[in-house]
Amino acid sequence: LGNPQRRMGPLVQVACVLLLAFEAPVSPAAISPEDYPADEADHAANNDNILFDDYRGKGCVDDSGFVYKLGERFFPGHSNCPCVCTEDGPVCDQPECPKIHPKCTKVEHNGCCAECKEVKNFCEYRGKTYKILEEFKPSPCEWCRCEPNNEVHCVVADCAVPECVNPVYEPEQCCPICKNGPNCFAGTTIIPAGIEVKVDDCTICRCHNGDWWKPAQCLRRECLTSQIS
Repeated sequence: LGNPQRRMGPLVQVACVLLLAFEAPVSPAAISPEDYPADEADHAANNDNILFDDYRGKGCVDDSGFVYKLGERFFPGHSNCPCVCTEDGPVCDQPECPKIHPKCTKVEHNGCCAECKEVKNFCEYRGKTYKILEEFKPSPCEWCRCEPNNEVHCVVADCAVPECVNPVYEPEQCCPICKNGPNCFAGTTIIPAGIEVKVDDCTICRCHNGDWWKPAQCLRRECLTSQIS
């Protein structure tokens, strides 16, 4: 039979190799994707985008996600213009809306186009309102009218220069008046125009003809006191 140790040598070596094969750890890198075809399919399915229903040729979807049937009339989003659902998508009305009057004070948006319900038919001036073509006097020197274009046009009176040095303003009158007639200054004394006025024993004054704003012309004469002495 020979030496028994020699006969067992190859068998022991084979047993050791098998034992090492069972005890060796398996690394992830050692596993190829081909080993798990089912897991790869699940992984691909998890990464796919969510598919939404395709309504092309079947209906229309608005901004809120509502679905409308072919031929159905609807209002998309916040629009007041209607649309009709067709196989090619929504077909919406796009009318040429009339312009809103610049003086419009009330606008309604019930229809597809905004509509003016009330136009401004008055004027505003210094916090007050006036009717169209109404005439008024905001001050004694102003004459105004509310024009059809809602604007106020005013004319301010051009007062003549008063012919006195002490004009007065009367209530509800625009221009000042000379209640005592034309006059001028003789020193600090006001004298009427057109006559000579003796302002003291030695001086006689007279207003300039037409030049009332100038000081009076005065002549000094021999004083009465000196004649008496």
